[in-house]
Amino acid sequence: MAVAFLITVLLSPIFIPFLRRLKFGQSIREEGPKSHQKKAGTPTMGGIMILLSVSITTLVMTSKFNPNPMSFEVFLLLFVLIGYGLIGFLDDFIKIIRRQNLGLTSRQKLLAQVLIAIIVYIILDRHGFPTYIAVPLTDIQLELGFGYFLLILFMLVGTSNAVNLTDGLDGLVAGTGAIAFGAFGILAWHGIPQYEISVFSLAVSGALLGFLVFNSHPAKVFMGDTGSLSLGGALAIVAILTKLELLLIVIGGVFVIETLSVIIQVFVFKTKGKRVFRMSPLHHHYELIGWSEWRIVTTFWLAALLFAALGIYIEVWLN
Repeated sequence: MAVAFLITVLLSPIFIPFLRRLKFGQSIREEGPKSHQKKAGTPTMGGIMILLSVSITTLVMTSKFNPNPMSFEVFLLLFVLIGYGLIGFLDDFIKIIRRQNLGLTSRQKLLAQVLIAIIVYIILDRHGFPTYIAVPLTDIQLELGFGYFLLILFMLVGTSNAVNLTDGLDGLVAGTGAIAFGAFGILAWHGIPQYEISVFSLAVSGALLGFLVFNSHPAKVFMGDTGSLSLGGALAIVAILTKLELLLIVIGGVFVIETLSVIIQVFVFKTKGKRVFRMSPLHHHYELIGWSEWRIVTTFWLAALLFAALGIYIEVWLN
């Protein structure tokens, strides 16, 4: 965590002015809260710093546990992180070139996300990765067979988009993500230690805390889709490799709630013509009822901390 934190903190003062010189500024969607328009032009694509920090830290620190730093687990973790990061990078880059908040189409983004998920499943299958899921609080292991492919697909695509939806306020994803990855880092070390996964998870947590130094309100840089899509995919593959697939729902509770708020809003509006929330995702609803941005973000951080503690409690103490 310390290494990744320092790399990000030292890299940011160099990288942020570079993004500003390239005029890689954020475009704000017109249908969003009006208060966000003042954030237009803030350097985006800061997720590149997170990807660099995590990749360097993971490769350096895992070599202390494994003479082959590019093990099966490390390869998959970095493949998903960078793969989804590239999708986000293309999306961000197109937005910047067009000077509007429209990058890749939903179909293009989804196809790319699905392709990476298919490759992940093929790699796992060839390594004989178990296709069961463990049910928390019980000794039940449900064998899914080929159905495990559908689970991987749902987890990778769903979580990457869930984190992407949550990335709407200064420091929101950086803080909640650091907490979620920290929880998985602890659980990967618990029991039969999975050193590489623990190191990766804590590296992401440290990198996000370092990024938060510059991303907290008022943000000097945004992570963009480069960061949010890669973080969501990485969180999912960590849950898969640690065989804590179902616990992702608990530890990633904030991301689940944010996504559900969008689904509920769309469903109710299309069926009844009414809005449940003033605006979705949920954090925008609180903005429009008068909460300050800092109050919303710290409340969501606290919720993320409670969800992470609950996940650790379920896995460590109750099992």
